[in-house]
Amino acid sequence: MLKRLTFLASAVAGITLLVTSSLATAASAEITFPDLYEASIAELQDGLEKGHFSSVDLVKAYFARIEEVNLQGPALRAVIETNPSALQQAAELDAERKLHGPRGPLHGIPIIVKDNIATLHSEGMNTTAGSFALLGSVVPRDATVAAKLRAAGAIILGKANLSEWANFRGNVPSGFSGRGGQATNPYLQNADPSGSSSGSAISAAIGLAAGTLGSETDGSILSPSNKNNLVGIKPTVGLTSRAGVVPISSHQDTVGPIVRSVADAAAILTVIAGRDPLDNFTLAQPEPVPDFSKALNPFALKGARLGIPRSFQGSDPNIIAAFNASVEIIKSLGATIVDPAEFPDAAEIRKSGNETIVLTDDFKVDVNNYIAGLLEVPTGVKNLADLIQFNIDHADEELIPPFYTDQSQFIASENSTMDAAYFAALAADKDLGQTRGIDGTLKEFNLDAILLPTNGFTAGPAAIAGYPVITVPLGFQPDNLTATAANPTISNGPGIPFGIAFMGTAFSEFKLVGFAFAYEQATHNRLKRLAFPAAIPKTQLKDIVGKH
Repeated sequence: MLKRLTFLASAVAGITLLVTSSLATAASAEITFPDLYEASIAELQDGLEKGHFSSVDLVKAYFARIEEVNLQGPALRAVIETNPSALQQAAELDAERKLHGPRGPLHGIPIIVKDNIATLHSEGMNTTAGSFALLGSVVPRDATVAAKLRAAGAIILGKANLSEWANFRGNVPSGFSGRGGQATNPYLQNADPSGSSSGSAISAAIGLAAGTLGSETDGSILSPSNKNNLVGIKPTVGLTSRAGVVPISSHQDTVGPIVRSVADAAAILTVIAGRDPLDNFTLAQPEPVPDFSKALNPFALKGARLGIPRSFQGSDPNIIAAFNASVEIIKSLGATIVDPAEFPDAAEIRKSGNETIVLTDDFKVDVNNYIAGLLEVPTGVKNLADLIQFNIDHADEELIPPFYTDQSQFIASENSTMDAAYFAALAADKDLGQTRGIDGTLKEFNLDAILLPTNGFTAGPAAIAGYPVITVPLGFQPDNLTATAANPTISNGPGIPFGIAFMGTAFSEFKLVGFAFAYEQATHNRLKRLAFPAAIPKTQLKDIVGKH
């Protein structure tokens, strides 16, 4: 009798185990994991909260996706290095979530940052602006924006490739750095990804991370976002700290998100914005920092007045046609369009050489200060003159013929002096960009914002003014367009994306986010075309979850 009872108990236990196992398998089968090509931060956060997957799973999945396309397959060269501490950090954040809940929308979310944004050397990654000259250099601390991401619970997954020195070494193709090689566009094989935040944009476009950070001095967030079918926010200079970011110009540099949706951009911008005693430009911003996610109103364009400076729209007929069609959509959403609404000083802005003077002079001072602040530089470079000599001495890594030999901007900056012409140029830029430029146009036509194709003369006025712009996907070049010759990359061709931009006055990001979101929700242009098949990583969460 005892044997029979023992047998029955074992049988029941076995059946229970079988049923439990079957239920777990069924439950797992019922979970629909978000597609990492397009997954939003909110979708990922929802899955993490429900326990469908962990941050460790996410990091493993993104690492696998990077492995597929970065140096293998189409060799897009979007990522210079991944974070050897990322899995440990993810495990710690998973444990924290179980004990205390999430810190906020970015808890456990993997983000890639441009390789000019400092991250703690002890973590295991370099900060080099793509140059071998800074390889192994020890930064004193995280860049403030990186520290803010960490404090919000984000995982810094890796460093993105970039146009070396943020495209300020010389006449070198966008997307090339000595360390990272030549990055290319995921929408057309061997096409220009644009720069300087090339790797950040490529990574965001095909889901190598949940989101990325780029930096801009003149066009370096807007242009790669434009060419890679993305949302990019170039914030007002002073909204986000530049402390710990390898500089070009204290007067024009700014850090912002490059992502797949306006909602994701708003989530990241909310975290990285704010005053920082290490960057006195940030002390001018209004407090408190808005929650930009509260600007996500699909009706935000109703009653808005937007002006189009047609002389700045560019000359590409395909882009202009798509832009004009979008203007009609924006009108249908309740906006009043003033067309044209030309800048009072348009001709002067176009021919002005003041920006070149300012950036050339600023770079020498600012990059020398950055290097002086490093705790250690194993290559021995101490200043810009040393950087020039380093490149000559390491020409096989840095000055690679036939496309990458130039460092004329370095040389011009080294020979520059902050004289009366520099201060006159600074004053002229403020007058041209702000007083008689963006602010003058907004005032003259009683506008809430300025509307342009992103590839038009969009970045320039906002750059010299230090004013914000947000770009949103608009369309794609037609399939019958003949691709330009590769030199070394293809500048334009079939399927290359382009965007539409909303530009405003200082610290008007909240309003611009609303306009961009309303347009995005009415059009959903991003998903009208995917990257070319080989550029789309195959690994998904279903390939990772539950596997060891």
